Amino acid sequence: MSVPLTLLGLLEREPSHGYDLKRDYDAFFGRGKPLSFGQVYATLGRLARDGKVVVGESEAGAGPDRKRYVITDEGATEFEDWLAEPVEAEPHLQTVLFAKVVLALMLGRDAEGYLDAQRAAHMRRMRELLEIKRAGGLVDALLADHGLFHLESDLRWIDLTAARLDALAEAVRS
Repeated sequence: MSVPLTLLGLLEREPSHGYDLKRDYDAFFGRGKPLSFGQVYATLGRLARDGKVVVGESEAGAGPDRKRYVITDEGATEFEDWLAEPVEAEPHLQTVLFAKVVLALMLGRDAEGYLDAQRAAHMRRMRELLEIKRAGGLVDALLADHGLFHLESDLRWIDLTAARLDALAEAVRS
């Protein structure tokens, strides 16, 4: 997730204070990993330095003065370019999961035990995501579905790899 570009997108919607940007980011994009205020303001500072946002007049509030951030034409163009660019197709051919299996086989360790432990961890996470999906709203359900589909794919790969461990062991030892 690109925090700077996501904040630019939120600013394209309307000029906002850092507090409001953090709230909206966390509500839609920060599931399990909310932004800290320090990260929000540091990112806004870099965006201002690079001419992507401008800082409006300070406004008095209940606490310290608040600054409203406004996206510039340059920031809007960068956001629009990013939005139009498709996300790189995944998965990559090299994953940590694959590397651990191959290394376990190369070293004569229990690759099947690792796959079983990974399968159990994936099943636990799937149960957590199903609960999030059941208890949450539409945004939570869609995010949970995304995670569930990836876990299902990994589980299929784990089963296929477990069935081929002997052949894979032979291939990596020769």
